[in-house]
Amino acid sequence: MKKNQKIAIQGNLWSFHHVVVKKYYKTNFELVVCETFDDSVKALLNGTADQAVMAIENSIAGSIIPNYALIDRNQLQIIGEYSLSINHQLMVFPGQKIEDIKEVHSHPMALLQCKDFFHQYPNIRLVEAEDTADEAKRISENKLHGIGAIASQEAADFYGMQVLASSIQTIINNITRFVIIQNSGQLIAKESINKAALKFKLDHQRGSLAAVLNVMSDCQLNLTKIQSLPVIKTPGKYAFFVDVTFEDFTHYEKARKLIAIMASEFKILGEYRQHQI
Repeated sequence: MKKNQKIAIQGNLWSFHHVVVKKYYKTNFELVVCETFDDSVKALLNGTADQAVMAIENSIAGSIIPNYALIDRNQLQIIGEYSLSINHQLMVFPGQKIEDIKEVHSHPMALLQCKDFFHQYPNIRLVEAEDTADEAKRISENKLHGIGAIASQEAADFYGMQVLASSIQTIINNITRFVIIQNSGQLIAKESINKAALKFKLDHQRGSLAAVLNVMSDCQLNLTKIQSLPVIKTPGKYAFFVDVTFEDFTHYEKARKLIAIMASEFKILGEYRQHQI
């Protein structure tokens, strides 16, 4: 029998990270529940987990920049991705109406994605918390009244919460991209790879970034994401995190070699198969 993989997630049971694990791994997995993203990385580094699922960007709120830094700083590998359509539900301990609610607790990203909904309820105070599902659990276990949570439908069902409003996110087509990361081990066979996550630093010279982008274009790479972060110890210098897709691995390989020559520092954060929504 195939050994279950231990998968670390930030958040409690039936958080959106748990939903992704269920959809991505199907079966043969054990959850390693962590309070923070830092804790999920520690679980990888100390061998408590084999892999981890980590949110990296959202179509409403943008990039989760600290998670890029976590992957980079800890020399982790991205080996896959999963894009999940996020539907936020406003839930309470059963038997209450929305007029009874004074506070809503959830993860800052969830609150940001739903802030327009609460414009019509100025009496409700939004309170940041560590996790979506954890707030549903806390309210349910303590039978709290006057406090709501924003979490998944799965969390509402699991913790016995009453949904007062469904799909309250500002934009209905709300997609969060999660990456599958690991500390070390077997990489993806190049025949299966059609996407890569790269990091590079460039000298502070006019046209240096344009030159790299031209290489990508000439080698038939499709740039799907670019994110710049300042290099803390070198003011005025930036590191660039990019995602590229491609149809021919040899074209990508050529571009990778050229960019490595052009950059003052070059790093592959991951090579993997793109997830089609």
